[in-house]
Amino acid sequence: MKRIRAAVIGVGHLGKEHARILEGLADVELVGVADVNLDQAQAVARRHHTNAFADYWPLLNLVDVATIVVPTLYHLDVARDFLKRGISVLVEKPLALNAAQAQELVGLADQHGAVLQVGHIERFNPAYEELCSRPLKPKLIRAQRMGPFTGRSTDIGVVLDLMIHDLDLVLGLVRSSVRSVEAVGMSCYGGHEDLASARIQFNNGCVAELTASRASPTAARQMQLWGAEGYAEVDFAARKLTLVQPSEQVRRQGLDPARLDAASRARIREELFTRHLEMLTIDGKAQDQLTCELQDFIACVQSGKTPRVSGKDGLAALQVADQILGALREHSWDGSLAGPKGPVQLPPPAGLLFPHRVDQDVA
Repeated sequence: MKRIRAAVIGVGHLGKEHARILEGLADVELVGVADVNLDQAQAVARRHHTNAFADYWPLLNLVDVATIVVPTLYHLDVARDFLKRGISVLVEKPLALNAAQAQELVGLADQHGAVLQVGHIERFNPAYEELCSRPLKPKLIRAQRMGPFTGRSTDIGVVLDLMIHDLDLVLGLVRSSVRSVEAVGMSCYGGHEDLASARIQFNNGCVAELTASRASPTAARQMQLWGAEGYAEVDFAARKLTLVQPSEQVRRQGLDPARLDAASRARIREELFTRHLEMLTIDGKAQDQLTCELQDFIACVQSGKTPRVSGKDGLAALQVADQILGALREHSWDGSLAGPKGPVQLPPPAGLLFPHRVDQDVA
């Protein structure tokens, strides 16, 4: 089979990993990498025995596929140029700045017969893959995705930077249209929102509560799900899935502690997760998620199959993200129409939570 000629557009923190993996795939010839920082492009090109470009335009005539790992602000312009030539692309998440731009890219891919895949890498997390293999139909979902400021993705806020991961995952699990969205967000560093919380109600009765922050001193990437079948907890960082379900006896007879005496209630407490609730913890298999994602992309280009995360999936996540961003912009901090609204116009602080520390280096 003829090797697929590939390029990576944008070889910064994540793009250089795209180049590394693509160079190692047997079915791929890494034709070149492009970056506005030519020194960076040349360094990556030397490392992976390919060609460096300061602009992606020459590559439009040289490749069959491209992965686009530039800032979100430029996703539309770059992906559009490749798709118009029928060149398949994997665009890092989010697909675009908003749903309107994403819709344009989806339309171009359909029009020109190109594969459009979105880099929602958590779909390839083995813990999430294991969850999807279980017959859990969630009715309540809580997700937390938090960490410290990294200095990256400053062209977008935390909804498109971090929460978009969980939006995609939740939509993949719930499979229902959205009924309503409530959201609130704050800017910590100035500009875009740096922490946000959203409550999404779906037409099938499921409710999802999502929290994202890039101003947290500790990192967390977790999701909890409840349904009639039981409970699931996903630790995306540890790639671990925990499942809890009622025992066969509890399913048949139920369990009502209020009707029992004190001694019986004490036994229930001691035996809860052995006799009454069955628990299973599954450690996800060791795999590099980015490699799996890129392998899926190349396989879909070769076979014509729909990617695990298609352009339409990326569009669906952005449609909900747009609603969340609209809701947090309209949130009133004092309940009045004239008061401060949105992530930047916060009310004045009531005071210090603790005294400022004195900088010892300042004279």
